Amino acid sequence: MPGNGEAVTQQTEAPSGGRSSFVLSRGVVILFAVACGAAVANVYFSQPLLVTMGHDLAMSPALVGSVVTLTQVGYGLGLFFLVPLGDVTDRRRLIVAQLLLLVVALAVVATAHTAAILLAGMAATGLLAVVTQTLVAFAASLAPPAGRGRVVGLVTSGVVIGILLARTVSGLMADLAGWRSVYLASASFTVVLALVLYRVLPRHSDAPPTTLRYGQLLRSTLTLFARERLLRLRALFGLLVFAAFSTLWSSIALPLSEAPYFLPHSAIGALGLIGVAGALAATVAGRLNDRGLSRRTTGIALALLTASWLPLAFTRSSLWALVVGVILLDLAVQAVHVTNQTLIYALHPEAGSRLIGGYMVFYSIGSATGAIAATSLYTAAGWGAVCALGAAFSCLGLVLWAFTGRGAPERAAETAARSEA
Repeated sequence: MPGNGEAVTQQTEAPSGGRSSFVLSRGVVILFAVACGAAVANVYFSQPLLVTMGHDLAMSPALVGSVVTLTQVGYGLGLFFLVPLGDVTDRRRLIVAQLLLLVVALAVVATAHTAAILLAGMAATGLLAVVTQTLVAFAASLAPPAGRGRVVGLVTSGVVIGILLARTVSGLMADLAGWRSVYLASASFTVVLALVLYRVLPRHSDAPPTTLRYGQLLRSTLTLFARERLLRLRALFGLLVFAAFSTLWSSIALPLSEAPYFLPHSAIGALGLIGVAGALAATVAGRLNDRGLSRRTTGIALALLTASWLPLAFTRSSLWALVVGVILLDLAVQAVHVTNQTLIYALHPEAGSRLIGGYMVFYSIGSATGAIAATSLYTAAGWGAVCALGAAFSCLGLVLWAFTGRGAPERAAETAARSEA
């Protein structure tokens, strides 16, 4: 039974010497990034469309709010129940199957004429959008060990860009052709991606055989967390940095839509374009990880994350301060996220899907915590209190980094790429 850790060890520590001859070119890495960004964007398309959806389907404000909630709940369930399947099946077939099912879910949303159908479609969309994490794990498994950080950095940048641009794209498309066009266009693009990935990606033929059943597979994810200190630590870093990330992005529309700016939704959504600069720059973090500088990269990024809240605190008096703060925050979050995924994948490459899926559950918890806390705090105490909250999450991460030190598991993960190269 995997509950005692033995089955997990046999599965995850199997030799990986028989690596596939598939060459992961830069073009394929970019394809991975595009697919990741397109898939995860479906989780965030609805945020600027809620009012329009509510009017179209005669939904109450409380019911409209559940659109986002159910999508996030579906995503969280998918991280635990679907992503681990990548460790025991052909990842190419799994990815294509999830994308085609995602097309169906998007079509349901686009054609929904009742609130119940819309909510069911949104929950299914969130559940299937976790194909993003299967793609990340697959890219990491195909990358040469010495370049894994660079590959994970590029692919994860696609995820962040997809999140940041989703609101902008959906708002513009809705203005031009209605909210349903957003999901029809996404469904069409997802079909194309499924066909391209089916032709380009290799079969997961080098995966070792496993005797784990589905229930055992899920329990083994919990066992990995119990056994691996580095995984637990990096999951906590992920929770805190994404709580800070969500603190900003879930509440920034509130001060910008009020005096002295009164910015329209399209202008607020365009802030995502600023965040992209930070996400692109953070690909440097992947290269630093490949050089064995994971701990230093994490510390610098957490310090930048903490510092970003100083200019963000001046948002009401200066849009330039907001721009600087957004770039620093997105750069820092991306750098920590790339470092986390690179290190935890190196622990047990054959359990990459379980490791990354389990880690991303903490990402979801952090995102939900930041969103709920920030919006509630803004109503009660204003923008200054929101910035204090974000700085608190960031400082807690920095303190955790300072006091946990550099343990043997982290040193081993940092040197894995160089020793296997």
